[in-house]
This record gives sequence, structure tokens and C-alpha cells, in this order.
Amino acid sequence: MLFGTSVPSTEQHGGCLSRGWFLVTTQTPAIDKAMAVFAFLADSGRASFTQIQKATGLPKSTSSSLLASLLAHGLVSLEDGRYALGLRWYELGNKVEENLDIRRAAMEPLAQLRDQTQLTCHLGVLEGSSAIYVLKLESPTAIVIRSWVGRRLSLHSSGLGKALLAWLPEAKLNSILPDIEFARRTGTTIVDIDAFRQELVATRQRGWAFDNAEDNDGVYCIAAPVLNAAGEVTAAISMSGVSSQINLANLDETAAAVVATADRIAAEHHRGKI
Repeated sequence: MLFGTSVPSTEQHGGCLSRGWFLVTTQTPAIDKAMAVFAFLADSGRASFTQIQKATGLPKSTSSSLLASLLAHGLVSLEDGRYALGLRWYELGNKVEENLDIRRAAMEPLAQLRDQTQLTCHLGVLEGSSAIYVLKLESPTAIVIRSWVGRRLSLHSSGLGKALLAWLPEAKLNSILPDIEFARRTGTTIVDIDAFRQELVATRQRGWAFDNAEDNDGVYCIAAPVLNAAGEVTAAISMSGVSSQINLANLDETAAAVVATADRIAAEHHRGKI
């Protein structure tokens, strides 16, 4: 269904400190605890020891020793009694970015799409049971879409997520779907796995994905896959806006521009590998 009625979601989303950070429990508790600290600082910017300890739920002694170790490694900084993410993340992030040649291939085509439509554009990749933004080009208009590079988003409620899933082989899709928490985020979120499978079939037949204000109230998104020479999805791009920017009157035209840009990025990426 395109453009349905939305109502605010009152459900809590387990496993996350905030809307954009999904936390997991592994067999290495020390890393899990560190990730809880990183996620909280990424959202709050700077925070005191007490704020971190309360937000993560870690014992004071654990928090103290953990922060001391992270400080020694440069993963957090401390100034005037408040902690923040350290510059070591900038170094590590640059190394990751060097390996993301799809990001370089997408930069110019996505910038042209942004300039043509005046809408916020993203590039994202699949990582586990979520999507992650690796590039964002902000709209020049006064309307701001709250997102950031590195943000994880749900596969079932985002246009980007649908585009990343719809072109997967059946076996790969079947391995991912059980790990998705079909949480309701708005009144139009698809929360039934069978209905979501039907949505993916329709997405593939249409050639592009649509987020009908399913992840955030009032925010709509059109997305398309970036496919390699074998027809496998390597990434996806999306374009987001409010109802005055993306609506039934311009939906097909806007979607065609997104698909054309995704195809151009795929071609640029392929040329870069030759």
C-alpha cells in the first residue's frame, strides 16, 4: 500500500540504547560492554561518568576500569570530566572508508541526483540483519532528515532495507528474515513476515522500493539496488523526503531518477574494478 495513514508507535525496541544503535549479546562480554559505551557516546556526544554508568547499566567498578582502558587506547577522550568518542575512531573509520570503493563510485551520481531533486540521498550496504548508511548527501532545503553515516536501520521498515533484500537469492533471504525483529515503528510499518515477503516480491517486480512512512512518521523514501555484473546486490541508494516532496503526483518520475542513478553507480563501480 502506498501512502497510508500513520500513527505514532508506542512500542519499545529491545536491544538498543537509542533508535539508531542495535546492540547484541555475544560470547565476549567485554566487547559487548564497550559497544554499549560507544553507542551511548555516539548519541549523546559528551557525557559524565555517572551518565554513562546509568545509561549502560554497568556496575561502577566495571565502568571505571572499562573507561580507563578505552581512554588508554584512544577510543574515548576525557575533557573537563566528560567523556566523548576518541580520535582513534577517525583513524579506523578512514581505513574502512578506503575499502568502500562503492562509496567513491556513488559520490558523483548521487550528488547529481541530490541536486536534481533537492532531496536527501543515501548509499547503504547490508550488514547482518540491518542496513548501514555509508554515504549521506544532505538536501539543500530547510527540511532536514535525521540520519548520519554509520547509522544502522531496520531492513523491514526502510526503503533501503527493502532494496537490499528484494534482490537476494532465496536461500540468503531465508537466512536473514528470522533475525529481523519486525517491530512496529509507525502505523504503516509491515510487521508480518508473510506480508513483508509479498512486499519484497512487489519491490523486485517494480524495480524499486518504497518506504511509506514506515520507519519515521511523515518521512517517505524511494530506494533502488546497485547490482553487479552478475545481478547481485552490492549496495542500495535511497532518497528521502516529506509528503510535499515525495507523493503520488511525482512518485513514478522520482523513482525512475533513483533507478537510473543506481544503474549509473553500478556501471561506475564495475569500471573501477576492471
